Amino acid sequence: MQTDGHLILLLHAHLPFVHHPEHEDFLEEEWLFEAIAETYIPLLKVFFRLAEEGVPFRVTMTLTPSLCTMLRDPLLQTRTLRYLERSIEISRKEIERTRQSPQIRSLAKFYHTRCLEARQLYLEKWRCDLVKAFSDLEQGGHLELITSAATHGLLPLMADFPEAMRAQIHIGADYHAECFGRKPQGFWLPECAYVPSVDQFLREVGLRWFVVDAHGLYYGEPRPRFGIFSPYYTRNEIAFFARDRESSKQVWDAHTGYPGNPVYRDFYRDIGHDLPESIIKDYLPEGRRRATGMKYYRITAAPEKELYQHARAMGMVTSHAQDFVKCRMLQMDSLRATLPVPPVVLSAFDAELFGHWWFEGPEFLDLVIRKTAACVEKSYRLATPSEYLMCHPTLQVLTPSPSSWGHRGYWETWLSEENSWIYPHLHMAARRMIEVARQFRNQATENEERILRQLARELLLAQSSDWAFLIKTGTARNYSTLRIENHIRRFTRLYESLQSGVEDLGFLQECETRDNIFPNLNWRYYIAKPL
Repeated sequence: MQTDGHLILLLHAHLPFVHHPEHEDFLEEEWLFEAIAETYIPLLKVFFRLAEEGVPFRVTMTLTPSLCTMLRDPLLQTRTLRYLERSIEISRKEIERTRQSPQIRSLAKFYHTRCLEARQLYLEKWRCDLVKAFSDLEQGGHLELITSAATHGLLPLMADFPEAMRAQIHIGADYHAECFGRKPQGFWLPECAYVPSVDQFLREVGLRWFVVDAHGLYYGEPRPRFGIFSPYYTRNEIAFFARDRESSKQVWDAHTGYPGNPVYRDFYRDIGHDLPESIIKDYLPEGRRRATGMKYYRITAAPEKELYQHARAMGMVTSHAQDFVKCRMLQMDSLRATLPVPPVVLSAFDAELFGHWWFEGPEFLDLVIRKTAACVEKSYRLATPSEYLMCHPTLQVLTPSPSSWGHRGYWETWLSEENSWIYPHLHMAARRMIEVARQFRNQATENEERILRQLARELLLAQSSDWAFLIKTGTARNYSTLRIENHIRRFTRLYESLQSGVEDLGFLQECETRDNIFPNLNWRYYIAKPL
């Protein structure tokens, strides 16, 4: 039976750029290592297995420019491998330590096997190059890879400096093409934050579509004829899709979402925080407490935590995957009966939910894909946004409302009492970057070119939306504050060096080594495009 329903599964993979060659071991770099071990490797394993078994699937993924830079960085690749090897050693020691506790020892062996496999896949199968692994899946017709702003800067808060917004978009698209050998068709707006001025720069780059949150569409002008179940065109001829609330809630909701089921593994109970310091000092660098990935308990009420049972959790994954597919079928049947156009449901999630936060998430995704492919009476099929637009090019034209995801839906999380202090500094740096780009647009020496590229890097890194988010939530607040302050200090020193004509090449080289994102960055995007 030919289906007219389309389900778009979109995974947004993003991490802020954290790179500290000046330290032998740096705690915040483990955000990347954990995501590689717990999310990216498991997802790649699922996708390659599906492809090898001939299971048809289409999934859309953002791989943000800052994440791709880290995944390709030789130092971070070496440190990732060291992290995986340390995980193997910790799990081996846990097998020995828990020999008097059969149930826990069984879990330790389970983790040891997973750690060995993760290292084997990372080093031997993918040669430490996960960007290429994802690229191979796209070339095989299974993924559509899209980009985002260069450092995930919140674009609406750059509206007073459109050249800065333009640079974030263009540099992000350029780096995607550098990584994957082809221009992206889709763009993930950081934090789904939209203002109409974004459109013109997306059009400049040649992008075809982007995503907004549901209320950004509902409050658009004129009123959308088909709700969130169809894409639309902006007046700049860029298509946009809206996130589906129903399917997202089944997974995301803190109270009723699947990951909160009590048979699933508890993310927060890690031996790195539970074990006595006398043991931890033998497990972790300098004996500093941190997550190890070794978690023995399931989501049950404290203090009587019950041990995790992986087989039981897999049974629940099967049930939840079946429920998700059934709900999508019912949703699509209802939409097809009421809409005069082929319905599309876009379910968007942070990729790191699958495996890192929700340990069983990759297996859930695997089963959703398999159960969808196996349905005889298909109410829908998996598709990507570009695929849908190719088949359905005629759409209503409207302007989305300024909006974002997050608390209250209007970027309040990123502009609050706790973090508003950062924006005068970011705006001053943006103004200065635009100034020097215009000043040196026609002629710059080799060293001036280097300084201008590094100025852009420092500004881009300071603009990352992650720092404002972490300051607001209180997670890694000190580190995030320090990152913004240091990038602005380095920017200011380089700017003053450029303006004075006294080049501090030693300081410049230090900045280039530490903040080495986007080696081929084009600073001329900060020059306004002639009308």
